[in-house]
Amino acid sequence: MISKVITAALMGIDAYPVEVETHIEGGMPYFGIVGLPDNAVKESRERVVAAIKNSGYRYVPQKRITINLAPADIKKEGSSYDLPIAIGILTAQGDIEQNTLEDYVILGELALDGSIRPVHGCLSIAIKAREMKCKGIILPEENAREAAMGAGEVQIFPMTNLLDVVNFLNGDAIFESFKMDINEIFREEQKSPIDFSDVKGQEHVKRSMEVAAAGGHNLIMVGPPGSGKTMLAKRFPTILPLMSLDEAIETTKIHSVAGLMPANHGLVGIRPFRSPHHTISDSALVGGGKFPRPGEVSLAHHGVLFLDELPEFKKNVLEVMRQPMEDGQVTISRAAMSLTYPANFMLVAAMNPCPCGYYGDTERACSCAAPQVQRYRSRISGPLLDRIDIHVEVPTVKFRDLSSDRKGEPSSEIRKRVQAGREIQMQRFKDDKHTFCNADMQPKQIRRYCQIDETGSELLKTAITKLGLSARAYDRILKVSRTIADLANSESILPEHLSEAIQYRSLDREIF
Repeated sequence: MISKVITAALMGIDAYPVEVETHIEGGMPYFGIVGLPDNAVKESRERVVAAIKNSGYRYVPQKRITINLAPADIKKEGSSYDLPIAIGILTAQGDIEQNTLEDYVILGELALDGSIRPVHGCLSIAIKAREMKCKGIILPEENAREAAMGAGEVQIFPMTNLLDVVNFLNGDAIFESFKMDINEIFREEQKSPIDFSDVKGQEHVKRSMEVAAAGGHNLIMVGPPGSGKTMLAKRFPTILPLMSLDEAIETTKIHSVAGLMPANHGLVGIRPFRSPHHTISDSALVGGGKFPRPGEVSLAHHGVLFLDELPEFKKNVLEVMRQPMEDGQVTISRAAMSLTYPANFMLVAAMNPCPCGYYGDTERACSCAAPQVQRYRSRISGPLLDRIDIHVEVPTVKFRDLSSDRKGEPSSEIRKRVQAGREIQMQRFKDDKHTFCNADMQPKQIRRYCQIDETGSELLKTAITKLGLSARAYDRILKVSRTIADLANSESILPEHLSEAIQYRSLDREIF
């Protein structure tokens, strides 16, 4: 007897259909799984057999059972094949009618008692089921909200155990499909518990963050310990434009594939904020592994990647980040496959001005010599630093600011100005499919949209000469000044816009 069950597997952040074929015949007892299964799939044999027996169904061990996962030339991994394998065996035994399986995608991990546990990547699988025009998806109850975000007209049937699935397929029990208001869930998920109004003082840093958010510019903060760099960075996503539903779904797919979706959350509605420790490896940062998984740069897609203590990161780790910063995606190549993950993130970095942390501080004296400061800062390569548009100094917060009862400007007000600046840029680049904000401008676009008058040209020439800036830094200043002009609703880049942009290159200045 042969049975066929449709399930799905993941490749990158997308899903593809997999057909679970089960063949049972007489002969020497045997239970084999073919079709390039990994160890987790091979171990499903024990879980499936126990779940079938503990759910009250017969399992005849004196049979030869062969499971084929087609297409057989693509590696299969994970525990989501447990439930379709169990359904395939029960169908081949005659406990379920084959024609009832044709319209459903089935996935889930089985516990030994027959209960169904959640799996990864359900949003991507739901989107694929919608493309396949399936009738419904049978999946673990905990994954229902996530799958419903991408299922469209496909019905979602959340199940808690194997017995319920069999009764549903045989028509012995009626289960309502899972329904929810996607727009309402999206609005709920967009609420953030933190706000810029919590930050005391540091008005010029907030201004630089507003400029960075408006133009999509990368930013680095330089200041002594305790000056509030991390606190500011955590609030940076709250002033970025609200995520669109398409952005939220794409971000959720990445987090779902990585197994990082919180329980009972169907969507990543807030722009992600990722803050890896400086001991992170290059493969953990950009993605990798025997079976490639998304790294921190992909988990920060449409959000913020925060690198605290930037000079403490290994040099090779920082260098592998240069390509994703330029391309907005990262490609991981292995002998068996090559996968591309999206990685369109904004980089926010923080560092001390010197090894002791107090160079330039008005409250505490610095104990570092000039060569020590130079060596410390040289840990960040020039090419990487040139990809960071805005450098801003974060001084120690004064006591009068800390003790003040006056609340700062809320994130919602700053976001309005940021959104207005972004709308100007969207109109500017409406005919270009690859440019969405000022930070994405290419040299040809810079020459077109960042023209300056003679006064501004002389100002920029003086700054370039004194600071010794590179050609890339010259372009960065023009891009940032264009953003400042957009925030001021000015068609032309004025000298005051250039002056502010030049101030945001503090790490290019001479030390001592």
